[in-house]
Amino acid sequence: MRDLQIEEFVEGGRDCGQGNLLGIQPCLTAEDYATEQALFTRLEGYLAEAGRRGWLTERTVVVWPEYIGSWLAVAGEGPAVFRAPTLADGMRGLALAHLLPFAGQALRAREKDRMAAGLFRTKARRMAAAYQEVFSTLAARASVTMVAGSIVLPSPEVRNGVIRAGDGPLYNVSAVFGPAVGECAIGGSPEGGAYPALAAKIYPISSELPFVTPAPLQTLPVFETPAGRLGVLICADSWYPAPYARLKALGAELIAVPSYTEGDGSWDRPWAGYDGGPAPVDVDLRDVGTLSEGQAWRKYALAGRMAGSGARHGINVFLRGGMWELGSDGRSLATSASECGEVSETQGNGAALLNQWLSLP
Repeated sequence: MRDLQIEEFVEGGRDCGQGNLLGIQPCLTAEDYATEQALFTRLEGYLAEAGRRGWLTERTVVVWPEYIGSWLAVAGEGPAVFRAPTLADGMRGLALAHLLPFAGQALRAREKDRMAAGLFRTKARRMAAAYQEVFSTLAARASVTMVAGSIVLPSPEVRNGVIRAGDGPLYNVSAVFGPAVGECAIGGSPEGGAYPALAAKIYPISSELPFVTPAPLQTLPVFETPAGRLGVLICADSWYPAPYARLKALGAELIAVPSYTEGDGSWDRPWAGYDGGPAPVDVDLRDVGTLSEGQAWRKYALAGRMAGSGARHGINVFLRGGMWELGSDGRSLATSASECGEVSETQGNGAALLNQWLSLP
């Protein structure tokens, strides 16, 4: 087991007894997904370090990054998959290991990227079970609420607190787990009606659109947590005003944004503009190519849209590390509307813990 090598510990606000948003920016590689237990042990190490700092309470909401559950597709496979030099090589090894079921799924797939669609559907049920087991157990052992990053699954739903993979389109979804063993949090509206207990990505980017289906805006839920009503916007969803308006109408007090940005060094490169959909009308198109990617995230994603969200606090967490040759970038940040938009942000390229104490309403 590699040492966690946490480079940064960033803390914002002060403990007022209202709870906290704890963003974990893990540094992961494909080998961390060799088995479900390997991933669990790795992630539990980050929680243990947060606990030593007094950052885990019964009103803590832990937030993991986007796609942290999707790589469970390789769990339990041979070294030829997770030690492959490239993602394409690894996926070919995965397909060959499950040739007959994969071939059937790929042939039936209606998505443009049949390879990705076939692999995700072939491993979907095992992935859903592993995702539930890993993150619900982590939440239970730490006695916290947990936003479990995201995972790609076909038409997932929650039945009796358990995530089930279906047979329909693929969605990039995030589950919120409560501290009871195996519990998957149920969403709710201010009027008391039930919403789906999964937040699905509404605006997939261009690299996802060949296999990920955009979710309808009206399915976006809020989650009741001990720290307040929580909304989850998966990565690119945080760049558009409509999801914030939806969460505001549902009374969200907290916003969590699990994110993933591919490519080492991409944070400092010129911003290429909106990816996967047209820019909202409030975007200054002169910023394209002028701002860096990181500057655009601060201006047009959570930090820039927090003031009009109706929420009190928000946190945006990125996945770091080397998944095959893909690379990663991104600076996790926390922001508070009650403190004039003050932002706490990580600065390094490795693992980090970002804690934002919640202020009184």
